[in-house]
Amino acid sequence: MPCPTHRGAKTVTQSADRPVDLIETALFNNRLWATEIQKNNPEFFEKLSQIHAPSLLWIGCSDARVPANQLIGMQPGEVFVHRNIANQIQAADMNCLSVIEFAITVLRVQHILVVGHSDCGGVKAAIRGDAPELVSHWVRPIQRLFIKHMATLKELPFHEQVNALVRLNVIEQTKQLAQIASIRSAWQKGQQLTIHGWIYTLQSGLLEEVTHINNIAAADTILLKAE
Repeated sequence: MPCPTHRGAKTVTQSADRPVDLIETALFNNRLWATEIQKNNPEFFEKLSQIHAPSLLWIGCSDARVPANQLIGMQPGEVFVHRNIANQIQAADMNCLSVIEFAITVLRVQHILVVGHSDCGGVKAAIRGDAPELVSHWVRPIQRLFIKHMATLKELPFHEQVNALVRLNVIEQTKQLAQIASIRSAWQKGQQLTIHGWIYTLQSGLLEEVTHINNIAAADTILLKAE
């Protein structure tokens, strides 16, 4: 049964002297959503509470316009999700690395999706160098990637620079994943696991695969070419 959206949800009414309370609205809509789910499938939440076995790990951008489950038509419980600014995998990010390790060794996901998107604010900040302090530190690897490809990228209009760097960043993050110990160990043990690099275009709503790596030999070939 498809998971209902909020298309038919009512919201808290705004009065002339009282603005809509977004938190109240969110909780109200949640009750409507849960009620509709239970009406159509009374056992849905009970079954969901008893099993957690997603086959996909989605590593995406924190951008609110890129909701993982909705974009690929998946139900709650079907996608394990990690998000950060500009969908990065960094060696010092224990949060992301822990998610990856858990996804592989406990959930035994079969696919890891690195999903970037057009007009990414984190990528724009990396190019312009105008981000707040912590964000600036976070996007520094993308700045280095921009500098590496600057000769080509600088020939493009700014919006095309952004989207070209989005693509380069997704490819780079798949290479970062291919070097992680838990992923390489899974491949060495024969575990079925594929890393995918995807781009989501905001203007069309469509996803595109730009690269994939499905074994340690392929990973090593790609990494050797990158040196």
